[in-house]
Amino acid sequence: MVVGTGSSVGKSVVATALCRVLREEGLRVAPFKAQNMSLNAAVTPAGEEIGRAQAAQADAAGVPPSALMNPILLKPESDSRSQLVVLGRARGTVAARDYWREREDLWPIVRDALRDLRREYDAIVIEGAGSAAEINLRRTDVANMRVAIAARAATLLVADIERGGVFAQIHGTLTLMRRSEVALVKGVLVNKFRGDPTLFSGGVARIRRLTGVPVLGVLPYAEDLGVPPEDSLSLDDVPKSGALDVAVMRYPHTSNFDDFTPLAEAGATVRYVRAPNELGVPDLVVLPGSKTTIDDLEWLRASGLGAQLLRLVDAGVPVIGICGGFQMLGRELSDPAGVEGAPRVVRGLGLLPIRTTFTTKKLTVRVRGNLSSGAPFEGYEMHVGDTDRDGSAPFAQIERDDLLVADGAVSEDGRVSGTYVHGLFANAAVRDELLATLARRRGITFTPRALPADRYAALSTWFREAVDVRRLMRVTGVGRG
Repeated sequence: MVVGTGSSVGKSVVATALCRVLREEGLRVAPFKAQNMSLNAAVTPAGEEIGRAQAAQADAAGVPPSALMNPILLKPESDSRSQLVVLGRARGTVAARDYWREREDLWPIVRDALRDLRREYDAIVIEGAGSAAEINLRRTDVANMRVAIAARAATLLVADIERGGVFAQIHGTLTLMRRSEVALVKGVLVNKFRGDPTLFSGGVARIRRLTGVPVLGVLPYAEDLGVPPEDSLSLDDVPKSGALDVAVMRYPHTSNFDDFTPLAEAGATVRYVRAPNELGVPDLVVLPGSKTTIDDLEWLRASGLGAQLLRLVDAGVPVIGICGGFQMLGRELSDPAGVEGAPRVVRGLGLLPIRTTFTTKKLTVRVRGNLSSGAPFEGYEMHVGDTDRDGSAPFAQIERDDLLVADGAVSEDGRVSGTYVHGLFANAAVRDELLATLARRRGITFTPRALPADRYAALSTWFREAVDVRRLMRVTGVGRG
């Protein structure tokens, strides 16, 4: 099990690296995270909804993702409520106060999911949530050391040296844990070290003397390791400069924000904007997915970004909407059943001749298809609502559940388009066609960078260069027959 001294210390990255490394060591590996809170989600081959990080970890392990790998997913809708997804299926909205009281009822689901995975795989890499020492939440814990104890899991504690106070992080966490929990901790991984790691050799020795737990590796600070973030904090990072400028609207409940990472990896600047003065005149404006489409649409208007977007469209700047962003581009959004709160009908941005009606059934399905140009793609849909295109041209033809259907819409002048398909730009043909079109419009020569065929090779190298994997396996007992 991989636990942390806090949030954003690198648990997901380490867990993903371990999935890949243990696979390379000849083990059949699966990831597991009992409870995830994230708006970054994915769809499994069975049409189940799980955290995007666990889907990536399954990919790194070379196995198909399953709802067993993330039995509980919370998707925040506000500061006080979230959509509850259990074993890949939405169960409705739950208030934070009620969830913390009632999640004990979910423990048998967590326990059984882990048991079923252990029957199928040689090794399970379990990821914790937040800090391993959340003592105020210990009684109802379903994500951290209770899982480790139930699984008798050898545990690794990850600390973030970049944020400072790494000795206090490690010592404080282990001090606040119970003796039975500390007994499972077989090693510490110090993450995000900048500079020469040999300069921290004294620190490694001090941690061992202070805690009795060995440091199994000092992991260097690294960017672009190919692991999707679980929360939107990463969107605050300064974007890398590229030849093409892509501006993504960052409304309060932006979901699946890693949809656009492949554009940045291919050489475009992908930046997230929250105010009209940040928008400028980009080569492309993107309206991403949203967990609360109507509320985020109203925020878009109130912030002034909606009006600025209309001015950019009039000036000829192309726009694309994904999922909830696609719905916002239409003429009308209707929520008669109150799926997103009180029943209401609101006016859309009016850039596409479409109308969307929200329904209580959530569609989660993998799809494949072709753009009108013929470019092939694979992706997934994850939304509530049926959209009437009102005779507009479709964005693509997709195969869904063995049926060929039209997806999305394109405006008459071709400047505005929308689609329900997530993961679109992970497809090289679609990504390269879009970037080439934007470059021609700018009158520049642009050759998109090819993405690595094996996106986890660099992650494995990063981990192996800092950690003696054989020692780690020996200390933790992983792979022992």
